[in-house]
Amino acid sequence: MSLNASPTQPAHITPAEHASISPCCPGSLLSSGELTPETVSEILTLATQLEREDPIQRAQRLAKRRIALLFYESSTRTRTSFELAAKGLGADTTLVSSLSSSIEKGETLKDTGLTLKALGAEAIILRHPSSGAPWLLERETRLPALNAGDGMHEHPSQALLDLRTILAHLSPGVETVSSHTLAGVTVAIVGDILHSRVARSNMLLLPKLGARVILCGPKELLPEVALEAGPGIEIERDFTRAIAQSQVVMMLRIQAERLAGLQLDLEEYKAGYQLTESRLEAHAPHALVMHPGPIIRGLELTGEVADGPQSLILEQVHHGVAIRMALVYRALLGSSGAAA
Repeated sequence: MSLNASPTQPAHITPAEHASISPCCPGSLLSSGELTPETVSEILTLATQLEREDPIQRAQRLAKRRIALLFYESSTRTRTSFELAAKGLGADTTLVSSLSSSIEKGETLKDTGLTLKALGAEAIILRHPSSGAPWLLERETRLPALNAGDGMHEHPSQALLDLRTILAHLSPGVETVSSHTLAGVTVAIVGDILHSRVARSNMLLLPKLGARVILCGPKELLPEVALEAGPGIEIERDFTRAIAQSQVVMMLRIQAERLAGLQLDLEEYKAGYQLTESRLEAHAPHALVMHPGPIIRGLELTGEVADGPQSLILEQVHHGVAIRMALVYRALLGSSGAAA
């Protein structure tokens, strides 16, 4: 990993490197791979406590603490929910984007991070196009870092909010989780698995809690190597067979910007893998439908499904604020202990 990674010098990280690297700061969250059932339970419990707290009291918890949001990629849901979460706790936030800062002039990630630290930032929330960038940022700044999406690698806060959404419907009130909490639950993740950091984080998290995860998609978007992600992962190419076995169907965005060079016909993709109302009724009439957004209506799923009674898409967005409040609070106060 380059110590001076920039948008033109990616900080890629290999699976072997990832396995040997742990966060420097106890409040960081860089990967779903770090999460144990005990840590997940702590985060879920803290999220509920903060969500239910009187907003005026809650805003005193991190009053005038400083958090930087460093976003090298566009974002609506993740950036806004992290910002609302931090401000809901009383923290001051500043947004730094690649189009409105010295990043545009070629400044490295390391130097940008050190500059933010010198300006008083106490934690950094990072979205970056290079896999491994959050590890580099945390190591060089020694500040707690929250991974808001790194390249085609991970998006751990999304996996946590997805889990909270699933539990709200399949195990209401459950916050203390174990390796058996999702036993008997099958989650189908469908679409562009190859490029999806959301899929990767869910693949690392959900089986730890007992879920069976079925990956579904054409070979161009779902290579067989995905089975090496860990136990509890299966591949099913047939869409109807995959969703028929599942209590949760998680659709993924087809990322047109990442399809260059792939022999993929979008009309064939829709014929084989689009989630329609008729498919849902015929093969998964009781399944929960999820999508990390942004959704492309008429491609990975139809508008009727997105707006239908089985859709939890907006609930996922809602749960994101509570989860990210817990992560921000945890980042600034360390990883141990619930809110007083």
